[in-house]
Amino acid sequence: MKIHEYQAKELYRKFGVPVPEGAVAFSPDEAKTVAQTLGGYPVVVKAQIHAGGRGKGGGVKLANSLDEVEGLAKEIIGMNLVTHQTGPAGQQVRKVLVEQGLNIAKELYLSILPDRATATNVIMASEAGGMDIEAVAAETPEKIIKVHIDPLLGIQGFHCRKVAFGLNIPPAAMKAFNQLLINLYKLFVATDCSLVEINPLVLTADDAVIALDAKVDIDSNALYRHKDIQGYRDTDEEDPLEVEASKYNLNYINLGGGGNIGNMVNGAGLAMATMDIIKLAGAEPANFLDVGGGANAEMVENGFRIILSDPNVKGILINIFGGILRCDVLAQGVVEAAKKVGLAVPVVVRMEGTNVEEGRRILADSGLTLITAKNLKDAAQKVAEIAA
Repeated sequence: MKIHEYQAKELYRKFGVPVPEGAVAFSPDEAKTVAQTLGGYPVVVKAQIHAGGRGKGGGVKLANSLDEVEGLAKEIIGMNLVTHQTGPAGQQVRKVLVEQGLNIAKELYLSILPDRATATNVIMASEAGGMDIEAVAAETPEKIIKVHIDPLLGIQGFHCRKVAFGLNIPPAAMKAFNQLLINLYKLFVATDCSLVEINPLVLTADDAVIALDAKVDIDSNALYRHKDIQGYRDTDEEDPLEVEASKYNLNYINLGGGGNIGNMVNGAGLAMATMDIIKLAGAEPANFLDVGGGANAEMVENGFRIILSDPNVKGILINIFGGILRCDVLAQGVVEAAKKVGLAVPVVVRMEGTNVEEGRRILADSGLTLITAKNLKDAAQKVAEIAA
């Protein structure tokens, strides 16, 4: 789960990671009120959306007076902010973070994330702070420092020193930097993060070390352990269909890009293969939808409804391997759902596994216009006909 910068900074403060003074504002008047508490200028007005590159898109501005704060807040709140992470459609800004400006001497990059290849947590750091870290990694990989941490051992002093020396942290700031890194790692572990990132992490003229920006991604599978963090979820930043699907425990992702074939599958791996099949058949998958092994008629009905909410969908491919979810149960769910939803597009159904013959009989006797495929090749051919 992604959270906003101002929410990430709330977590940083809780774990002792220094951040600038500031607060979120949902209107120009609130922005002025926050600015008045900061004790001087300049102050920074920052758009709050779930995407990076906000500065380049015009979503981060400096204000040198109260009137400028109000004017910039009016300009940013409500704007459609386009960055390299939002795509061309952009994202509407509904709030801003107003915080103190700093006397910056140096900008750094710092992050912690899990490394599956080594089964460790890895600290990534670079002196190229404030820049697009993906571009730095691609063009000048030697500027990226990586320090691996055994999760059973945890962060140690030598880890901190290796990162600090690699970043050329001055002696006067060394103690503060090491403590910040230790606290950031504690946050990473304690809140089940899949990523914590500070870009830039700044050294000020008086050798303070402060997280000027903050990004935190939480492992959604661990949210049941963090009731307080669940409240950080902002559904305005998510695809409406994905939000709707989550209400019914459906794993749905709208692929965008004008895909024309919706698909409903049980199992993430099978869903990925099904999207490949659709692509090879000459069509474009419109979505990823994994109904899981315990799907029932209600879940299938909601799956249909969500898929059909995409106006680009011209056909649906149901690809089920009957194991925990038996083919006859799935078939009955498809029939009930199709009658309730009122399908107006062709539906290809490919089933294999437990009670497959009974499942095919249920589909054949339903009186519905459902196209049954015998195998994957047959399903692909029928999907190609729909696409054509």
